[in-house]
Amino acid sequence: MTHTKDSDYAQRLVDEQATLMLGARLAPCLAGGAVLYLHGDLGAGKTTFTRGIMRGLGMNGTVKSPTYTLVESYDLAHSTVYHFDLYRLADAEELEFMGIRDYDLQGAIIIIEWPELGKGFLPAPDLDIEIRHAGEQRRLYLTVRSERGGAVLACLQQQQQQQ
Repeated sequence: MTHTKDSDYAQRLVDEQATLMLGARLAPCLAGGAVLYLHGDLGAGKTTFTRGIMRGLGMNGTVKSPTYTLVESYDLAHSTVYHFDLYRLADAEELEFMGIRDYDLQGAIIIIEWPELGKGFLPAPDLDIEIRHAGEQRRLYLTVRSERGGAVLACLQQQQQQQ
């Protein structure tokens, strides 16, 4: 995915802290579950953004990148989060072999880095989120892909207006 003027939301992220804070602000908007596709080059901040979401959901422990395990799951007080990192996936069919259909994804928050590598085996996204390098900073672009995604974006925008 490459950003376009058709993105529904864009924000400049001046540093790692700004990335964490945006993820934390998004977190309460994900109550009830959502599927987030995270796009961006290596080192763009996808896992940092996920870490911010996890902090916003009340997790105080370590949020590991699932680059080698493909998935990390977190059972939190009010939600279950599945964080997939498909960077090392050689073939999308590997998701079938690892039992992706056995995960109880209903009502969960599902965050998928490198979703293009799992095409055909993943649930459809509610939001496509792209993080791109912009010099020393980053730009985040969010595109709504479902009614649920629209509700999440509306919640995020309402939160930002209140600040």
